[in-house]
Amino acid sequence: MQASGRNAGLGLALVSAFAFGGSGVAAKPLIEAGLDPLHMVWLRVAGAALVLSPLAWRHRALVRRRPALLAGFGLVAVAGVQAFYFASLSRIPVGVALLLEYLGPALLLGWIRFVQRKPVTRAAAAGAAVAVVGLACVVQIWTGLSLDPLGVLLGLAAACCQAFYFVFADQGSDGGEAPDPIGVIAYGMLVGTLVMTVIARPWEMDWAVLAGEAAVGDTTVPAAVLLAWVVLIATVFAYLTGVVSVRKLSPQVAGVVACLEAVVATVLAWVLLGEHLATWQIVGGALVLGGAFIAQSSRPTPPGAADPAALDREPTGAR
Repeated sequence: MQASGRNAGLGLALVSAFAFGGSGVAAKPLIEAGLDPLHMVWLRVAGAALVLSPLAWRHRALVRRRPALLAGFGLVAVAGVQAFYFASLSRIPVGVALLLEYLGPALLLGWIRFVQRKPVTRAAAAGAAVAVVGLACVVQIWTGLSLDPLGVLLGLAAACCQAFYFVFADQGSDGGEAPDPIGVIAYGMLVGTLVMTVIARPWEMDWAVLAGEAAVGDTTVPAAVLLAWVVLIATVFAYLTGVVSVRKLSPQVAGVVACLEAVVATVLAWVLLGEHLATWQIVGGALVLGGAFIAQSSRPTPPGAADPAALDREPTGAR
């Protein structure tokens, strides 16, 4: 049963990474059509909040039972990642900002080991290291080495927020009462929308862009269709499958698998938008895949079995 649950978790983590990775190829044409990037983020979060609002009402008891979790998820895992990433993006190259954000899984391992004082599997640590090297190749970090210190700090802040996404998603997997992931995500989107409204100022948006069309490679697609994809697939579906996968795997393993999002985004941009895919990016993608495979290869020690290497165990509470 445990193996089937782990396989289901791995499948959901992969699906979530693919769904998140598809956001860029849908959002970029909208931005090129005239939307401000922060307005695009606001539409993404607010649209998801609107879709999930009936479910938020259904799970309204969570507001009383877990207010800190809902506020933290919305502030950090939804608004924090987006706001810090885009702020970083305004000061340093895109590839470097993306790499900094995806240091989140590595920071997550440090949090688990030194703050929560739980063992970190060698497989997860090795997988994270390989994945980070692969990401450096995917974003070709060497093409933008002139860095702004504040931009780097903002990128690291985005990485910290991304790490806490997995921490919040894991709430209840240690034997406590696990809050319904749908409720957590619904209220997280509502909180995130409030925060992003202050940051993005949507009343200044060029709403006419959404009534027109946008170019996806050589094809013209209605802007509303692209927005629907970003909201329904790359946000609502991606967050739901991502949170459930964390609970079935563990934060450290799910975090490394999530690095595949950057690879998916790069490949889809190559296929759909005609963006060139360099040799080093292909090599980097293979490294990220290898890192994800290494991270998920660890297995919990069977009860009563000899345990010569404690760090090779699954962390407490992992399922």
